[in-house]
Amino acid sequence: MKRILIIEDDESIAELERDYLEANGFETEICTNGQTGCERAIQEQYDLVLIDVMLPGMDGFNICRCIREVKETPIIMVTAKKEDIDKIRALGLGADDYMVKPFSPGELVARVNAHISRYERLTSTDRHESSNAIVIGNLKILPKEWRVYVDGKPVKFTTREFELLLFLASNPNIVFSKETLFDRIWGMDAIGDTSTVTVHINRIREKIEEDSTKPRFIETVWGAGYRFNIPSA
Repeated sequence: MKRILIIEDDESIAELERDYLEANGFETEICTNGQTGCERAIQEQYDLVLIDVMLPGMDGFNICRCIREVKETPIIMVTAKKEDIDKIRALGLGADDYMVKPFSPGELVARVNAHISRYERLTSTDRHESSNAIVIGNLKILPKEWRVYVDGKPVKFTTREFELLLFLASNPNIVFSKETLFDRIWGMDAIGDTSTVTVHINRIREKIEEDSTKPRFIETVWGAGYRFNIPSA
């Protein structure tokens, strides 16, 4: 049975989320304090963590940051805030998805299922991706092992970041629109917009580029999208 950690200080909302998730076959735990929830998310094994933004003890953004420093567990942020800046911040910290209250319980269950399934497909040892390493300049991507090295040093990537980088690096010199990348990587798993792609591209650049303001690998083709280049020696 898949385990979900709910970090939410509004007990009525937490219980509603728990009831719908458990009705759909998930095992859930509720934590109403941010600091305690963060510690539990890091110390124990969960298949997904559902985090409210406004929490006592530690806010959801800092919880997300702390989890991402040590784990790639799927994270869905939940908040009453509708501002794009909060969504961009959450995604920038490594959250896999962002839901604004109020939302339908059915949508929550669908997103939880989708993110867990995607994470399992990506990390499964018997998936069908090529195990051959992609080596471009000082960048090395191991598809089957889900590892990325820059200058021989391992670099941590979230699930979405890795999928996006792998897709672009596997299709060099082709321009992909943000809409195409969103459809290819996120598909029908999440309801969102193409700003999500921009956030993830920027995070990838920060991890693989010598100077993220002058990218060599992932080029912005203004008005068209993004292209993965093979830098000249």
